Amino acid sequence: MNATELNSTLNEVYTIIPHILNIAEKQMWLDYDNDADVLYVNFKKPQRATDSEMLENGVFLRYKDNDVVGLTKLDASKRGMN
Repeated sequence: MNATELNSTLNEVYTIIPHILNIAEKQMWLDYDNDADVLYVNFKKPQRATDSEMLENGVFLRYKDNDVVGLTKLDASKRGMN
């Protein structure tokens, strides 16, 4: 990754930091599947979701009982979190 690409990536990361800090959970794990272009965000480890809900923006919220334990973002590199 060249310096221009790195700066662009860092600027994008910096824009999401305030949103991450507003999440109630203070510990999370991120996994990205490059082949499938799917971003996984887990708030609990190990998390075993018992249910999920798809939002209009392509985000799946994953639940264990009534607690949100993570989210999955499809087409992560192509679509924002809007």
